[in-house]
Amino acid sequence: MIWLSLTGWLFLPQKRMLSAEEKEFVRWWEANRLKEKRLLKQLSIGLPLGLAFGFPILLSVLFRGWYKNMPYVSGSQLTIIMIAVLLIVVFYAIFRMRFKWEINEQRYNEMKEKKDQQAVMEQEQPS
Repeated sequence: MIWLSLTGWLFLPQKRMLSAEEKEFVRWWEANRLKEKRLLKQLSIGLPLGLAFGFPILLSVLFRGWYKNMPYVSGSQLTIIMIAVLLIVVFYAIFRMRFKWEINEQRYNEMKEKKDQQAVMEQEQPS
């Protein structure tokens, strides 16, 4: 099969096979995709990076003596700030892991499509 693009160039379909790494990823993703989608799993994996993101914010508020012009923070304001930082950490952790899951899912779908196209091309090709 040969396709003609809008610019007039001919495109031959690529007969590139899946590499061993891509085949391994497809097998791993088929086995683990539902586990990776669970909220608790995403939270447990993403939380350390989320804490690395939110911890400096919390430290700058708790140890405010380094910045002399910072206004006084009362106990109730500190509680609100800590809750806000906790929400930021959890949101960042979950958002990052959901994004990573979507990227892996897209990669998996592209590889499956390539695998299906290879199977169709092999069937069309006369032996």
